[in-house]
Amino acid sequence: MTHSPDLTGTPCLAIDTSTDTLSLALRGADGRVWRHQGAGGAQASAQLLPALGELLVQAGLRGTELASIAMGRGPGAFTGLRTACAVVQGLAYGWSSAERPQGVPVLPIDSLLALAEEAAAQSAVRWTRVLSVLDARMDEVYVAAYAWADGAWTTRLPSALCAPADVAALVQAQLPDWATALQDGDAHTGCAGNAWAVYPQALAGLSGARRVALPSADALLRLAPAAWRAGQAVQAADALPLYVRDKVAFTTAEREAGLHKAAARP
Repeated sequence: MTHSPDLTGTPCLAIDTSTDTLSLALRGADGRVWRHQGAGGAQASAQLLPALGELLVQAGLRGTELASIAMGRGPGAFTGLRTACAVVQGLAYGWSSAERPQGVPVLPIDSLLALAEEAAAQSAVRWTRVLSVLDARMDEVYVAAYAWADGAWTTRLPSALCAPADVAALVQAQLPDWATALQDGDAHTGCAGNAWAVYPQALAGLSGARRVALPSADALLRLAPAAWRAGQAVQAADALPLYVRDKVAFTTAEREAGLHKAAARP
């Protein structure tokens, strides 16, 4: 798709349902942001559209006026990702116009990147290196690493799935300089997510500062301009989830054979 240079001064919608929290943010043309946060998971499908409709009313906007829809594409909760994908595709197509017959452009953004952005924005000393660690359930975590430089994030470790006890070794093997910075307590390097409360012992070997954070629609709004400039906007049909784990149910034989690790591909 071809795009205008940036999203400055344009209304944008952001949706994240990748965790147990439903997060919506709507930015108007004047820069004001309207927000909604509620229960995610299975409840997101019932709450999302009414909450979104209320935000549009509050902002005095119509869907056809949106420049883009930013979507947390995952990895994360399967039900939440499917909900976001279905709703975003339907809205993007439904808000088509003569000028945009294919509908509103969609910006699928990694949820772990939104998690890193949210954590980095939580304090005055902005983290420039963030290891995102999100509970994936089934005794596993989603992990990714991002570095901030020159006003943009770059991916140092793509979204992957591993056992909590393996995260420290993964960082040491893939990002040895980060492992050193975390161990030395570097003020600009840290770990963020929700996995420590779930796997405190398994993650005990991972050094460094920690922040409890989740992907948020506000973070997606902040990430949207860079994604737009990078040409990452797609048509609704191409707005697809990033699952990382393709399989959530295993046969009795697979469980007994311990093959669930092999069935999950990073």
